[in-house]
Amino acid sequence: MSNENVGGNAGHGDLDSADYAEFMALAAEEGFDAEEIGDLSEAGPLPVLAVVGRPNVGKSTLVNRIIGRREAVVEDKPGVTRDRVQYEATWNGRRFRLVDTGGWEIDVFGLDAMVAAQAELGIETSDAVLFVVDATVGATDTDEALVKLIRRSGKPVVLCANKVDGLSGEADAAMLWSLGLGEPYPVSALHGRGSGDLLDAILDKLPPAPEQTFGGEPLGGPRRVALIGRPNVGKSSLLNKVAKEDRVVVNELAGTTRDPVDELIELGGKTWKFIDTAGIRRRVHQTAGADFYASLRTSAALEKAEVAVVLIDASETLAEQDTRIISMAVESGRAVVVAYNKWDQLDEERRYYLEREIEQDLVQVQWAPRVNVSALTGRHMEKLVPAIETALEGWETRIPTARLNAFLGELVAAHPHPVRGGKQPRILFGTQAGAKPPRFVLFASGFIEAGYRRFVERRLREEFGFVGTPISISVRVREKRGRKK
Repeated sequence: MSNENVGGNAGHGDLDSADYAEFMALAAEEGFDAEEIGDLSEAGPLPVLAVVGRPNVGKSTLVNRIIGRREAVVEDKPGVTRDRVQYEATWNGRRFRLVDTGGWEIDVFGLDAMVAAQAELGIETSDAVLFVVDATVGATDTDEALVKLIRRSGKPVVLCANKVDGLSGEADAAMLWSLGLGEPYPVSALHGRGSGDLLDAILDKLPPAPEQTFGGEPLGGPRRVALIGRPNVGKSSLLNKVAKEDRVVVNELAGTTRDPVDELIELGGKTWKFIDTAGIRRRVHQTAGADFYASLRTSAALEKAEVAVVLIDASETLAEQDTRIISMAVESGRAVVVAYNKWDQLDEERRYYLEREIEQDLVQVQWAPRVNVSALTGRHMEKLVPAIETALEGWETRIPTARLNAFLGELVAAHPHPVRGGKQPRILFGTQAGAKPPRFVLFASGFIEAGYRRFVERRLREEFGFVGTPISISVRVREKRGRKK
């Protein structure tokens, strides 16, 4: 099936013309209108605006003002926001993503250093920066230092002079021209004064929404593989082994790797882009600033990948960190391969019991291909590429609408949804709205419980495979006709 959009199908994923006609016929037959169907398209990522500034200048209050609801936590003391928190905002018909960051400070240690690292990563991964300054205080040394950091990033910047509640504060705002970032926009985040002009300026700095992409990256180029896992499970050793040379530093000290290392490697007759990432530590908030920053970079590397190879140390029992890292890979929507490293260190009895443990502990990713390897000796390394290719094939799988609905019809007839409150909701029809990962939208006569959705997912995998990929299932419920005007 084609992965290309067909003219006239905009807003409905990458269904081909035959599938789209089938889908719309089913929708009309069941009485769904265009409003209820909604937008099934896989749009590319939204432009990102990072909101930065020193502590207690009103960043979260401003974020709430922009998104139009009280969602960011606000308190009249510095340091309430610590992590980067993302929200979606709309202004004049344009959508963008807003990243609220913690307060940035100079020469700080411990938790404050981690908060500052989050803010720096927010700048690095954004398309534009909204720099918030307290106009009642004026530009401080911390503000001056943050200006230098923003300039080094090369990102477009909008300067917000916050806490300007009336005309008397306009002069305070004008003093911020001295920062050299252009016009300061006087705003009262608390009361909304000046927020419209500020948002107009923000839209001028943000790029337009990108063209449609699949899996977050344009098609083409070497397939991207992220090696992820907790520290010292052998990620760098594995990369060196598949590369057949020492590409990255390997040391017994956990956490040697901090920045992701991208390597183009010939393997199995193909070129792959392997990303060796820093280990994700158990309790991020207890790590030193550099290691905390490394864990953030690991997340960013995962977002760039198409498939994640999760490395687990077979010589140790499965740890909480391992399951959390697997969850990260699944939630990111990437194809997943689980690789048990250091398999050569186990005796036959331990291998037998480990197999039983794996069946129990990795129930959340039973669908993921698993390979038992040794990065040190090269044992079973030849099985890694077929496992990656199998996962990518499942990740890209598409089911024609007619075949999907034949399957759903048989499934509902044989195993109807349980009756709840005297009613029995029924799946009327469905469509695969996208791939990478497979995304299904089911149209139903009533609310479909989570347990029944999991049952549908399990049967989808039994029928169509989907090896190595998470599956997303959402449900649209038909409105009662009597409520329509």
